[in-house]
Amino acid sequence: MNGSNINDSISSHYNRGGIIIAVNQLTLEIESSTSDCLKRELADFSAFGKNTIVTSTEATTKCERIRIETYVNEFWTSKQRDANALHEISYRACFKPQLPIFFIERLTLPSDVVYDPFAGRGTTLIESALLGRVPIGCDINPLSSIMTLPRLNPPTVDQVADRLSQIELKDVDEYPKKLLVFYHPETLKQICALKKYLKEKEQNGGSDQVDQWIRLVALSRLTGHSSGFFSVYTLPPNQAVSIDSQKKINQKRNQEPPLRDVKNLILKKTRDLLKHCDDHTRHTLTCVFPQAKFLTQPSHSVPEIASNTVSLVVTSPPFLDIVNYAQDNWLRCWFCGIDPAAVPITIAKKVEQWQREMTKIFHELARVLKPGGHIAFEVGEVRHGKIKLEEAVIPCGIEAGLMPLLVLINDQKFTKTANVWGVDNLKKGTNTNRIVVFKKE
Repeated sequence: MNGSNINDSISSHYNRGGIIIAVNQLTLEIESSTSDCLKRELADFSAFGKNTIVTSTEATTKCERIRIETYVNEFWTSKQRDANALHEISYRACFKPQLPIFFIERLTLPSDVVYDPFAGRGTTLIESALLGRVPIGCDINPLSSIMTLPRLNPPTVDQVADRLSQIELKDVDEYPKKLLVFYHPETLKQICALKKYLKEKEQNGGSDQVDQWIRLVALSRLTGHSSGFFSVYTLPPNQAVSIDSQKKINQKRNQEPPLRDVKNLILKKTRDLLKHCDDHTRHTLTCVFPQAKFLTQPSHSVPEIASNTVSLVVTSPPFLDIVNYAQDNWLRCWFCGIDPAAVPITIAKKVEQWQREMTKIFHELARVLKPGGHIAFEVGEVRHGKIKLEEAVIPCGIEAGLMPLLVLINDQKFTKTANVWGVDNLKKGTNTNRIVVFKKE
């Protein structure tokens, strides 16, 4: 479907800081440049009861020391309405949907291309599609596409229920007893049988959107801390602990894995994920999905994306060596038949190494970005706030020929997940979203 068809099928009306867009009437009234409007809106922002603090961020390039306008406020918050339930898939170090929404609504129009080169669980892509933009994603981790694409083209609850009724969860070709620290013996048998079924369907070329959805939902249910997961109580589902760690948890809590009904839990989670997928939402996703694209490869070279085609990039790269994605996702990789050791994820331990990697990324982003397009590059505080990566990333974008427009700092309390981990605000972890916004001239 071409862009005009998408525009004709999506009704939306935005009023954002001097830009009024009425898509159905094909009118566009711009009082001033998008960049100036964004700066003015950030400076005046007080939607959640706080006034913006306007300050500056200093960064050192090869030639000089520069200052970038910086806006500090609570620009999105847990007090906002919940995002679409399609987002409710756990993944380590993912940002809230409100972050990409903030920039997509202000810096793009329906049918524009939005790209995330570090797609993760697909938050930017899902929100782009829900807002009628064309999503393109890239991630070196093959789990990323498995977790994202089914939510861009979701089946109905009835389709999932019908498919589950046809699957016999009895035939297994492996039974790793070490996983009994997580699962009841019968539950593990069901999981192994489902794994075999999905593998055979994929190998035979018969895997469809329903099978892919079931695999996604099963991944989200492998381990967690409630009866809604396949496992006994363990840590939150954005990572799987090791076998030895789970043994200690079981001993400390004096617990044994209970019997779980895998099919029922998949269907229950399916209902939760699809509760906001009304006719309008499905129509919007149907319009953009044929143009959606996902690449599983390093994002410093994406020749599959044509030059000057992307309107907005919203992304968050790995923060040095803070997160070990292979370690966190070992159980999900097992279920999908992926060797985590074979996934060449770059984990930079020093800022200089991280900057070299990011500079390569920015050169490619500069190529695919349209003139006048923007990048919202989310980084964070690391090493207890001693390293502020926004200062480190600004020179990377400049070297690639991009203009640093501003730094936005969304300052708010820790999320519920952080509290589960026993992390105190202002002591550990990422306390703020720190986004550097670049523009291609």
